[in-house]
Amino acid sequence: MALNHIRPWRNIYRREARQIMVGNVPIGGGAPIAVQTMTNTLTTDVQATIEQIQSVAEAGADIVRVSVPDKASSEALKEIVKESPVPIVADIHFHYKRGIESAEAGAACLRINPGNIGEASRVRDLIKAAKDHGCSMRIGVNAGSLEKHLLEKYGEPCPEAMVESGLDHIKILQDNDFLEFKISCKASDVFLAAAAYQSLAEATDAPIHLGITEAGGLVSGTIKSSIGLGNLLWMGIGDTIRVSLSADPVEEVKVGFEILKSLGLRHRGVNIISCPSCARQGFDVIKTVATLERRLEHIKTPMSLSIIGCVVNGPGEALMTDVGWTGGGAGSGMVYLAGKQSHKMSNDAMIDHIVEQVEAKATEIETNQAEREVEAAE
Repeated sequence: MALNHIRPWRNIYRREARQIMVGNVPIGGGAPIAVQTMTNTLTTDVQATIEQIQSVAEAGADIVRVSVPDKASSEALKEIVKESPVPIVADIHFHYKRGIESAEAGAACLRINPGNIGEASRVRDLIKAAKDHGCSMRIGVNAGSLEKHLLEKYGEPCPEAMVESGLDHIKILQDNDFLEFKISCKASDVFLAAAAYQSLAEATDAPIHLGITEAGGLVSGTIKSSIGLGNLLWMGIGDTIRVSLSADPVEEVKVGFEILKSLGLRHRGVNIISCPSCARQGFDVIKTVATLERRLEHIKTPMSLSIIGCVVNGPGEALMTDVGWTGGGAGSGMVYLAGKQSHKMSNDAMIDHIVEQVEAKATEIETNQAEREVEAAE
């Protein structure tokens, strides 16, 4: 069992939300927080889109959103859905008929921006299509595309306007006896998004999809999303998340999992605890960690690894990780296994040796888990 277990003082209370299904992925109702992303290929380029979906699924994406801007895209969606290893959400703007076509093509969920869809009758047509084809829906409120009457009422995008928009469209779904929906209330401004989400969480029991929209590039967008999403998740708000970056969608998935891992809400792969390095380091920490991140990407088993350059904090950090390496002198370091000193190893051989130890520990954890599942079934 991994040593990096959840302690009572680290537990986060999660808001109670009713559960819906997006394909075979449960959302809300205490289910694990799902990590989503979105393709940036042309949907009509079926092969490129499928390859990108497979890449993000390998990185851990639970759900993938695909834009459907025209009829050719909705026609391509049928083949994409067929080949996708994860449920597909069809992203619909302006043209409600694309949503109907996407439901017919097998999309697991229809994402609509009510401010762009138009009159309620069109939303009702989408609801019928969703019911007929077993789709869920996401109401996607966005500060940048609020309805005209709300902008006139409030004067500008604000939390009150965003929540009112969301509740108005929830009512349309509920009035049509449709409850298989989740909702988001996104803004590019962290404060605006956080305030809207907090009010929304108090106003509905629907599952909530979190996002700071148009967050920016890899570094700036990661920081912005970590602050916004991290604070909301810490308050127990959020059933799915998407980190919106001007970067490879695989990076969105990685950042999403790192945010969840940092809060103890989801565990996947190796959590590397490493120092920033200084003059005391016994080896090149930065280069070593970068190499290990690449070499250990294939491991999906939740576990922890500490890589510390010297003995100031190294032994203490290693006590709390599954595998640890603490730099010493004379070109060697100490290997820790299950929090205990195990053996010394030369720096020249450290990377291959650490990878071997982590792979062995991952196998041990997987074997123990399988045995426990067999015992529980008996």
